[in-house]
Amino acid sequence: MGYEVDIIGVGQESKSGDAIAIRWGNLFGARNEQKVVIIDGGFRDSGSDVVGHIKNYYRTEAVDAVVSTHPDQDHVNGLDVVLDELSVGELWIHKPWEHNQGLASKFADGRVTDYSLSERLRKSLDSASDLVARARKKGIHIVEPFAGISLYNQNEFQVLGPTSGYYESLIPDFEGMPLKRMIEILRGGTTVVLDKALKEFISIWGNDELDDEDPTSAENNSSVISQLVVHGHRLVFTGDAGITALSHAAGQLVSDSHRAELRFIQIPHHGSRRNVGPSVLNRLVGEPVQQGQSRNIVAIASTARKGEPKHPRKAVMNAFTHRGVVALATRGNTIRHSHNAPQRRGWIAATPDQYHWLYEDEE
Repeated sequence: MGYEVDIIGVGQESKSGDAIAIRWGNLFGARNEQKVVIIDGGFRDSGSDVVGHIKNYYRTEAVDAVVSTHPDQDHVNGLDVVLDELSVGELWIHKPWEHNQGLASKFADGRVTDYSLSERLRKSLDSASDLVARARKKGIHIVEPFAGISLYNQNEFQVLGPTSGYYESLIPDFEGMPLKRMIEILRGGTTVVLDKALKEFISIWGNDELDDEDPTSAENNSSVISQLVVHGHRLVFTGDAGITALSHAAGQLVSDSHRAELRFIQIPHHGSRRNVGPSVLNRLVGEPVQQGQSRNIVAIASTARKGEPKHPRKAVMNAFTHRGVVALATRGNTIRHSHNAPQRRGWIAATPDQYHWLYEDEE
């Protein structure tokens, strides 16, 4: 049994996105000895890159499941092309507009109803809604990916989070819901962007320049967190999940750690400093190690070619490195992590980020 994970290059300029292709099974055998999953499709023009990658390197047009982690444009828009040009067995996607029972009671505005809120969600999340409609038209089976769901009920590729209860608790804080709209009106509907000063940081090995606060948006915390367990190895995919969502999933990882050892983790939200902190990293990966020690874990952030210093944050890359992890960023390129997989002609080993002893970042 082998696997390969391709973090496909998204974002040739400064906007980062996510598109991941996964294949596992007997990778030297026939297609029926393998499973193929796509997690997110990047921006609209990224969809063709995902399709081309599946055809060129996985030698198939059949995909067992497509997972939409959450409805942000840099994750969901490319999936239209994927559904149109590949044969997809299942679409895993949340449908928040169907989780509207009793939703109106969450708001002080007595004019809203469960139905009106459902329609508001459907319109504000039109990319996700359109993707669901496209899948239905094509006869693709639709699954809402909540904790415990697994592909073909085989517990190889499995959802760790969110639970349905946690997901529904986030919906009232989604962008475009009544409370958010009231705040925008009170502020005059004007968004002010302030230039942030850069500060020079001097790193000390083992000290994370991060905190445990969670300012992550509700939509990002609603991201599907999933894992693949193959041949005693565990691979974790995080989408744009923040500290709260990752902490919920960490409980499942810890309780299930006897099944497999962590070998790969996606650095959430392109390496944003808003999504991870020392406590959750200690639970997910382990506590900092002595300089030079390794846990034999690879962590990859999907970042735009010109995404720095925001994507990835050097403090985040250092925090993973503190824990004996080999940390990499795509910077618009495609990076493969594999085990018991065929070699690819012309591909070379990716270079991990060097430890950032001195760097500039926003205060």
